[in-house]
Amino acid sequence: MATNPPSGDGHRNGAVRKRSQFQNPVTGLWSKRNAENGQIMDNKQDGKPFKGVRKEK
Repeated sequence: MATNPPSGDGHRNGAVRKRSQFQNPVTGLWSKRNAENGQIMDNKQDGKPFKGVRKEK
């Protein structure tokens, strides 16, 4: 994968691997899930989805 200079400036190139996100039907918040063991990692409080994390269907 090609990288955009300058390298090492703290931003991510490409998508986050081994994670997915879904919208919680009860709270309406977006939750991030670890793909290795299915454990919920984090919730987004502003109602917008996480950037760069694939969505579950």
